Amino acid sequence: MKKYIGLSIMALSLGLTSCNDFLDTTPDNRATIDSEEKVEKLLVSAYPDNAISIVTELMSDNVDDYGENNPNTNRFFDQVYHWEDVTEDDIESPYAFWGASYEAIINANLALEAAEGLPDSRNAQAARAEALLARAYNHFMLVNIFCKNYNATTSSTDLGVPYLDAVEDKLDAHHERGTVAEVYEKIDKDLQEALPMVGSEYMTVPKYHFNPRAAYAFACRFYLFYEKWDEAIKYANLCLGEETASQLRDWQYMSTLTSDPDVYGNHYIDASLNCNLLLMTAYSKMGLVFGPYYFGKRYAHGTYLAYNETVLARNIFGSEADNYYTRPKEYSATNLDCVIFWKLPYLFEYSDPVAQIGYRRTVYPAFTTDEVLLNRAEAYVMKGEYAKAAKDLTIWKNNMVKNTEELTVEGIVDFYNNMPYAYEKVAVNDENKPVLDSEGNKTYVYDALVSGIKKHLHPAFAIEDEGSTQEAMLQCVLGFRRIETLQTGLRWFDIKRYGIEIVRRVIGADGNPAKAVDVLKADDPRRAVQIPARVRDAGIEGNPRN
Repeated sequence: MKKYIGLSIMALSLGLTSCNDFLDTTPDNRATIDSEEKVEKLLVSAYPDNAISIVTELMSDNVDDYGENNPNTNRFFDQVYHWEDVTEDDIESPYAFWGASYEAIINANLALEAAEGLPDSRNAQAARAEALLARAYNHFMLVNIFCKNYNATTSSTDLGVPYLDAVEDKLDAHHERGTVAEVYEKIDKDLQEALPMVGSEYMTVPKYHFNPRAAYAFACRFYLFYEKWDEAIKYANLCLGEETASQLRDWQYMSTLTSDPDVYGNHYIDASLNCNLLLMTAYSKMGLVFGPYYFGKRYAHGTYLAYNETVLARNIFGSEADNYYTRPKEYSATNLDCVIFWKLPYLFEYSDPVAQIGYRRTVYPAFTTDEVLLNRAEAYVMKGEYAKAAKDLTIWKNNMVKNTEELTVEGIVDFYNNMPYAYEKVAVNDENKPVLDSEGNKTYVYDALVSGIKKHLHPAFAIEDEGSTQEAMLQCVLGFRRIETLQTGLRWFDIKRYGIEIVRRVIGADGNPAKAVDVLKADDPRRAVQIPARVRDAGIEGNPRN
């Protein structure tokens, strides 16, 4: 189905299509969408064809720099890793994602407009719900990439993104960014209208659409980010049901699969799995960058990070690789140091099989039950319902590792309060003895080269002091979610929401950090990805920079 887009924001922002392609046909000549079937077909185009996961993963603390002598990079990766304003064209770029997202939004709006003229039926209502959900989701991703994270204090003044909530007939329509708070209010409105109508009866493959459980998962994540803890719990419960453990990814079964990354990748995105709630396709190199390949591995999740911060670091469930049902894969060779789970497949779509040319593609889960479970645990912690949070954390842990010991609130607090914070080390005197403060406590000094699973938290919303039960429980949630979402890009959103400081450092020849070159502070404006230059040239205000 040909897509007609009559908006200057789109005509000047899409990275894969020229301006003329969108201006050749005016909105008055658009195809007539006059049946449920046509609306349903249009909804296939209400999901973005480009992904932002490589950008957010490379911006996070899940990667280190393996040095200028490592050739496995390009200018685009360099800019993203160093939090620079991206100027390079790439299928993964913020520019491509911005355009793909707004194209999807416009198609959702076209579907909504067409659905209003159809006879009322269950399928028509469900199609309308899907369009509302797709519109809300695309705006949600845009506002969380290109803006500061939501908080109740400053979001009424922080710049948002243009919220397109209707089909427009003007080719030169001007759009203001509004505020983050206004974008969240409109997402909330769309969600609340959609959720009572959501259904999957008309969907051929529901996992590639906003089916009911995917809608609840989105609502759970949205309300968690919106600081509405009760709502997050409500929708997590609707998504997970009573038998939570049976809804999670079966890591124990995965360990029985043929030891081949393609086999694992194809299983990981299997639409029949309970854990996969919404699958999306994208023009993307994720299968290469996050896979067992040299491609892009100058910036990698290597052995130092794995053994000091993430999957193989000392944790409350142990630190041995064999403790996992499906153990992380370690790769070490010249210019290759990475520790990964086999997750996303590398797919290739041939446009010309004879010439062997085409497009890199992948399929990825946008929402999973495992993430929903950890989101609910976080909401419980924020409400002070620590026993419930500990129960959810135990369910997640027992599904991932062989250590089935029940986690208790007391045990979590004791473990995390006895772990040092990352980027700190004990100050010592000339005799190599700890320097004590006036109260006899050890004095710590900042050292960007020191890693740990626990990092200082600086959220805009209120949490209790460091060393409290709440802070220790949050450290556990964030640590588990970091492992769960490794190689998906979702860690970046926790870094933004919790004001987690991260450093940029170069790994030396011995496999340890050799030097630090930059630090992202809690209030650093680079946490909001810059609006693409061509979009700013079209009149959209850019993000402030120091």
